[in-house]
Amino acid sequence: MESINLNRLAYFAAVVDAASFTRAADRLGITKTVVSQQVARLEQELKTGLLVRTTRRVEPTEAGRLLHARCVMILREAENAFAELAQTNAEPMGLLRIAAPNDYGSCTLARLAAAFSRKHPACRVDLILADSKIDLVANQIDLSIRVGWLDDSNLQTRRIGSFRQLLVAAPGVVKRGAVVRPEDLAALPFVTNGALKEPLHWHFTRNDFERQAVRMKQTLTINTTPAVLAATLAGAGLAVLPDFLVMEDIKAGRLIRVLPLWTLPAGGIHAVYPAARFRPPKVTAFVAMLMEEHKRMEPARLR
Repeated sequence: MESINLNRLAYFAAVVDAASFTRAADRLGITKTVVSQQVARLEQELKTGLLVRTTRRVEPTEAGRLLHARCVMILREAENAFAELAQTNAEPMGLLRIAAPNDYGSCTLARLAAAFSRKHPACRVDLILADSKIDLVANQIDLSIRVGWLDDSNLQTRRIGSFRQLLVAAPGVVKRGAVVRPEDLAALPFVTNGALKEPLHWHFTRNDFERQAVRMKQTLTINTTPAVLAATLAGAGLAVLPDFLVMEDIKAGRLIRVLPLWTLPAGGIHAVYPAARFRPPKVTAFVAMLMEEHKRMEPARLR
C-alpha cells in the first residue's frame, strides 16, 4: 500500500462500534452510501474481508477485530494530538493553584507568581505554602513544587533543577580553627530543622572518596526552614540550609560557609502534577517560566 486513508479507518471503526452502517453514518454525519463505499475500498486495499453483513447486524471478521483494536489506538492518538496542540496554542486563564514548601515558595515562587500574573492577566494564582505534603487531588491543586528527594508515587513529575545543601553559620559562631573536619562539628550548637526525617544526621564528602557521618548537637529545633534561617542569622548555631535560600546572605557576609571543601548530598526541585493526560495551558506556561528562571539562576548559584 502506497498510502493509507485514515478516514476509511475511522469509518470502519464507527461501523464496528455501532454494529450498523446506518447508525455509523448517523454518528459521523454522512450518508450510509459513503460509509459503505469507503469500507469496501478499505477491504479491497487490504485484500481481506473485514465485516460480515447480516440483515440485523454487522460483525467484524477475525481480521476485522484485529484491525479495529489498532484503529481505536490510532484514532485516540490522533484525537490526543489535536487536543494537545489546541491546548498549546491556548492562553492561560482561570485559577492556578500551586503548592510548595515555605522556603522555596517564599524566596522563588512568590516573585515568579507575581511576574506570571502580570504576563497572563486572565489567570489568577493561588500559592499555598506548607512544609508538609498536600494531597493534590483532595485540595484541587494544579501543580506542586517539591524540593528534595521524591518518594515513589503515581503522580507525574518533571525535574526543574537542583540545589545544594550548605552548612552555614553567622560570623563569630565558629571560632577560627575550631572546625577542621566534620567530626569537629559534634561539639558545636546546631539549629535543627524539625521538618526533616533525620535532622541531626549528616553525611559529608570530600574529593568524591572521603566520607564522614556526623550526628549534630541538638541546641534549638524549629519546624520551618525560613525560621531556621532566621535563628541562624541571629547566631543560634550552625545549620544546614538550601543554597537558594542562603546565597544572598553569604554574599552579603551575614552568613559564612563552614567546611566549604566538604559537600552534603544535593537534592532536586520537581514539578509534581495530578495524574492526567493533558495539562492546562496555565500549568505548562508556569512550569516553562520556572524552568527559564532556574536556567538563568544556575550559573550564579553554583559559584
